[in-house]
Formats: sequence, C-alpha cells, structure tokens
Amino acid sequence: MGHEVVIVVFDGVQSLDVTGPLEVFSGAGGGYRVRTASLGGGPVTSSSGLGLAASVALEEAGRIDTLVVPGGEGARRGDPGLVGWLREHAAGVGRVASVCTGAFLLARAGVLDGLRATTHWAHCERLAREFPRVRVESEPIFVRQGRVVTSAGVSAGVDMALALVEEDLGRRVALGVARGLVVFLRRPGNQAQFSAQLSAQMAQRPQVREVQHWVVEHPEQDASVEALARRAGLSARQFARVFTREVGCTPGRYVERVRLEAARRWLEDGDAGVVAVARRCGFGTAEAMRRAFVRVLGCAPSEYRARFRPGG
Repeated sequence: MGHEVVIVVFDGVQSLDVTGPLEVFSGAGGGYRVRTASLGGGPVTSSSGLGLAASVALEEAGRIDTLVVPGGEGARRGDPGLVGWLREHAAGVGRVASVCTGAFLLARAGVLDGLRATTHWAHCERLAREFPRVRVESEPIFVRQGRVVTSAGVSAGVDMALALVEEDLGRRVALGVARGLVVFLRRPGNQAQFSAQLSAQMAQRPQVREVQHWVVEHPEQDASVEALARRAGLSARQFARVFTREVGCTPGRYVERVRLEAARRWLEDGDAGVVAVARRCGFGTAEAMRRAFVRVLGCAPSEYRARFRPGG
C-alpha cells in the first residue's frame, strides 16, 4: 500500500493551497494515493468560487500518512467541527502539514502548541497574537518541526510538498516533479517569503523602484548605498532611510538577496564555476559568496548546486 495523502477541503478554502500540493504528490507517480476529504464528504466552494468535490468523508478517510490542511477565508474563520476533528485525530496522523492560513486551524486544535510555525506573511502577527503558545516565524517559506510542517502563503505549499516528496522518494523524483510543473526555483525552507523581485513591488517612490529593478538587472555592478543613492537622486542618508521604510529591509540586505537569487540560478542552470558565479553576481570573491550562502541558506554554494541542480 502506498503513502496515504489526505488534503482537507472546506468552504472558503484557497483553491491553490489545495491544488498545488495535490499536483506535486500526484506527479510523484505511484508512491502516493492522494485524496481530498471534507467533513461529511460533500462538495465545497473555494474562496474564489470554484467548486471542489471531496473524494472521501474526512470521518471515513482511514489511515492517513500525510494530512495537508490548506488555508483561505474558511481556515481563518475556523469551522468548529473541523477544528474538533483535528484536535481528536491529528495525533494519530503520521505527518501533519499546513499551507498558508491553514496554520490557524492547526493552532486552534492545539497541534502547534510549543512548536515553531509559519503562515502567510500578512497573517503572522495575528497568529502570534491569538496563539501565544505557537512560536511564529515570519521569514521562512516553510518550517519543519518533528512530524508537523507549516508553510507560508499559497505557492509555498508547492515548495513544502516538494520537500516532503524528496524526503519520501528521493531528490531525483522531487526534481522530476518540479520540472514537470515548470517550477522556476525549488526553494529551501529557510528562504525568506519575499523574493527580491516581490519586494521591489513594495516601494512607493518611482525612483526607489527603478533602483531596485536596476540592481536585479545588474547584480555585478557597484551597489553601495552611495552608488544607489546617486541613481535615485537622493543623498545617501535620505536614500537609506526611504529605502528601508518603503521596502522593509536595508539597501544592503536587498542587494544581498538579489545577488543570492542570481547566484542560485547560475548554480542550478549553468556550468560556470563558483569563482565565476561569484564575480558575475557581484560578490567579488568565492569566499564572500560562500559566507552569504551559509548565513542565509545554511549551505555552501557547492553543496547547494549538488542538492538543487536538476540531475544532480
């Protein structure tokens, strides 16, 4: 018998929280049997109005090796019946995972008490406030502690599911699924929820946005505060203050994010050596790039390439 995956569905569920992990597990071949389950077994309506049919009643699901609890408006409301089922049955499940605000359902059921957890960045503060026994981390795209895994918003559920497939069936199977889904980048769990490009959309002043996009297009160029301030037509002090306020991180941290993302793409998709990648991405030396990788991603560039490059 294969690995039994059950994805909970309910009225107000975020459809991508369901279909993302479902496609990952289904794409892994015969290693999994994937079912959707609702209380009572009836159809549900997602937050976008899409109707979803449950393949089984949650009460009759039987053995569950991996339970996936998605988020959405319905998760934030917290159906008492579903919370009660989770409180009673989650302890008997091999592995429990939430996507996005599905963490609220797990928290209400007591599953996350005393554990590290994450959710969509916009709801981390509320999760921490309402459930003080949960150690909420707003940065990672997914957090694993023992048999419980929580992920950030929407697409992060795909990253989490790929990590679980890799754990169960190996790296080659997980990378094959990622390529089949045309996933641009398989992100490790400790990557920040915002990529540098997404952060760029947060700036309000046009000149700051232009500087951010310039850094993305030219990561190898001088990106000191003074150089960026000149491009924005501001003093270095004013630029640093405005940038940090509007983007949510310092110029230096943003530049490092951009360069890390560029380096990771080179390491995954190109044949250039580590020294060449460091130069092309603005780190200057291989040692400077290695320190950034270890600090942010927890592994050296060579280890990252070995683990995340397709066919590696």
